Amino acid sequence: MVSQRINYLQIAGILTVLAALVHIGCIVFGGDWYRFLGAGEHMAQLAESGHPYPTIVTSVISAVLLLWASYAFSGAGLIVRLPLVRLGLILISTIFLARALGFYFIMPAFPDNSLTFWLTSSGICLILGLTYSLGLIQRWNLIGGKA
Repeated sequence: MVSQRINYLQIAGILTVLAALVHIGCIVFGGDWYRFLGAGEHMAQLAESGHPYPTIVTSVISAVLLLWASYAFSGAGLIVRLPLVRLGLILISTIFLARALGFYFIMPAFPDNSLTFWLTSSGICLILGLTYSLGLIQRWNLIGGKA
């Protein structure tokens, strides 16, 4: 029997796509989703009133998450090698870990977000940051050569 190792970057990519889909769900389903996910009453009301701000912010977050998932899949060897894949994965890992561990310092900038939002999203970012980091370590030599 052939033993297969877990490809952490593949897992990171899948989890990141799921996070992007949840954000897209907020755009599609509106205020109730923003409320349920803890984005704050203000964002929920803006979404319900048809204001473009929640859609713009959430679309940008979704696009960034999908780009990051592409880098994970590229590093996992599942799609074409993207430019600066190693550096990109280092930065993505660092951003997720910094967001997970530094949430306390950015909380005041978003006073409408619930504590549940901060704890849940920070936990998710921690899992993603660790998964990207493990994948980067696991595939360092494979993604370091010339394309």
